[in-house]
Amino acid sequence: MTVTVFPSTSDFFAEVGDIDLSQQLDPADLSAIEEAFWTYAVLVFPDQHLNHDQHLAFAANFGPLETKLAVYREGNRARTPAEIEDLSNLDLDEEIKQTDNRIRLMRLANRLWHTDSTFKHVPAKISMLYGREIAPIGGQTEFADMRAAYDALSDEMKARLDGLVAEHSYRASRARVGFSDFSPEEDVALPPVPQVMVRTIPESGRKSLYVASHVGRVLGMPRDEGDQLVDELIAHATQRQFVHTHRWRQHDLVMWDDRCTMHRGLAYDDERWRRDIQRATVSDVANSCEQAGITIDENWTAAE
Repeated sequence: MTVTVFPSTSDFFAEVGDIDLSQQLDPADLSAIEEAFWTYAVLVFPDQHLNHDQHLAFAANFGPLETKLAVYREGNRARTPAEIEDLSNLDLDEEIKQTDNRIRLMRLANRLWHTDSTFKHVPAKISMLYGREIAPIGGQTEFADMRAAYDALSDEMKARLDGLVAEHSYRASRARVGFSDFSPEEDVALPPVPQVMVRTIPESGRKSLYVASHVGRVLGMPRDEGDQLVDELIAHATQRQFVHTHRWRQHDLVMWDDRCTMHRGLAYDDERWRRDIQRATVSDVANSCEQAGITIDENWTAAE
């Protein structure tokens, strides 16, 4: 049976059926998934039963895999392999994390609108989040279509954004939730990086906003003006007409294009309910400025 695709809208968010991601994919099925993905940007694969190796094997069809950040490592043990980000509320003993757990406090920033790994020089291209255990109440994930948000901008705003570059950093997004407890070694390992504010998606040719809570400042702008611009763009992109909310079911795998979406996790009672979701992430081909032909000099000045 061939893959079936059930869209939620004409070009954003779809469910995919008649596919078992635990098995090696037939080339025709993989091609069908890719075609749907470049159109809808977010795909949901219900009722998948994956171990870590199978999760990673599916992700590897789309490019090189990221490895988890050192700031999320607890000692020499880990619940997941290096290529799978553990986004659960569980500690290394499989118990619910304490309220003051350092990793829990850092991950509160995941409730802000963001795009994965824009704070890395080479950001994420595709994220694949798998729901092993789901809280019965809350914890939905919202997705914003940044292509549609860009299309809806005024011509004046589109011209203003043309060629603009923002500085992204891990510290910037964590500061928004009041977390600043970074070691000097962590600061060195996670320096700010430049990313364009508008991207063109090669597979579709569509332009997309590329902003998120990781933005620290806009290059070439006074800080207040840049902050106001970023806040305005995020507010614009997260209007109801651009957003789809996913209510998780156990064994859902959700796959999204980080180049043209933002997302955030909604709150749930993480001191009461177990929630075990894990992410494999595919790296982009290069920094977004490099892809756009924009050079950033040592003084953090953008020049085409």
